[in-house]
Amino acid sequence: MRLQDLKNSGNKAGRVFYRLRASSFGDFAVVWSVRRGRPGVIRIFLSNPREPAKRILAGNYPRAIVSSCPEIDSLAGLLAGSLKGEAVKFPLDILRLDLCSAFQKKVLRAEHAIPRGQVSTYSRIAARIGHPGGARAVGSASASNPFPLIIPCHRVIRSDGAPGGYQGGGKMKRALLDMERRRSRAEGRPFRKRPG
Repeated sequence: MRLQDLKNSGNKAGRVFYRLRASSFGDFAVVWSVRRGRPGVIRIFLSNPREPAKRILAGNYPRAIVSSCPEIDSLAGLLAGSLKGEAVKFPLDILRLDLCSAFQKKVLRAEHAIPRGQVSTYSRIAARIGHPGGARAVGSASASNPFPLIIPCHRVIRSDGAPGGYQGGGKMKRALLDMERRRSRAEGRPFRKRPG
């Protein structure tokens, strides 16, 4: 369905839609709405070992309507590509960052700046955004990241080198990091930890 068709069909602001897509890590769901005449992503749900994305979606947005538009289809394609290890540049203007707190927005923007094939830590991000000693708060903001993959919170690890948690599960986080490291090495870019 085209975005114009959604706007013309009497859909009111506040209606929530979703697009489910298969990937090598299981299905993922893109939850979105129309805001100011444009699609805006509210959440992305990844399947994890305990629960498929469709069930997580149903538990959080039971009235969501299956639908899509070219912008959402394009984004879903980019997400699927990133899960195959492709180098993808995600547009941030499609995200509903206005639904996040000011602190979480700072964390998410800092995580978005971590290049593929590199990692940072919760404490480094806390220092970078002006909250030294706020690693735990950064971890909480990262754990509730509504836009995994687009905001690559999988690239944030604990100071001791342990991967930490991830919406798609620890196995998925490790697999994404390994895939990105291998691709970076193949492209001649050495892996390193970012200072920020």
